[in-house]
Amino acid sequence: MKAKLIVIEGLDGSGKSTQFELLKNEGLNCGFVTFPNYGSFSGRIISEYLSGALKEPSALTSAYSAASFYAIDRYLSYKSEWENTLKSGKNIIAARYTTSNAVYQMAKLDTAVWEEFLEWLYDYEYNKLSLPRPDLVLYLNMPLEESQRLLDKRYNTQQSKDIHENDIPFLNKCKKAAEFVGNKDNWHKINCVENKQIKSKEVILSEIVKEIYKCLNLEK
Repeated sequence: MKAKLIVIEGLDGSGKSTQFELLKNEGLNCGFVTFPNYGSFSGRIISEYLSGALKEPSALTSAYSAASFYAIDRYLSYKSEWENTLKSGKNIIAARYTTSNAVYQMAKLDTAVWEEFLEWLYDYEYNKLSLPRPDLVLYLNMPLEESQRLLDKRYNTQQSKDIHENDIPFLNKCKKAAEFVGNKDNWHKINCVENKQIKSKEVILSEIVKEIYKCLNLEK
């Protein structure tokens, strides 16, 4: 049976990293990868970009150039770390993927060109670079005000945030972009807040695991 690729997606401060680490203890017998890979050569370029060192005045140039940085980082990771694992039949769970590239780069652009950009990105990553398409995307839906509160708690100072995390209007656009792509590609939304209260990490984890088991045709 063909192995599956499952992506944990969400905006900054939505709890992706926490849930990704918790999943490793769920006995899923999956490989785990996360993006970007900051320790790699390509990851260092991304770090420069996120620091603002490679900031472009043109949103269009920035969207396509930054998308290329992230895509190449993903390609290098795939070829050197997990291609053989996936092809051997072992399922992979990824924290962020092409899905993040779509959301964060589309948010820089006018909505009128979102379809065009998404078509280019998917062709580039999935066809030109031959990266596998996700079988399931689990989107952690966290209200922006809550994610910012969690980010402030993590960093303590605004100066510690990267250029995306520190730009609230941009993150609002990212949320709209995520809704657009999620609806188009049938992402499964995991609501992280219920009755104006953030759900516990254990409750969110249980919802994630339930969907993963369904995707993998497993019983729990």
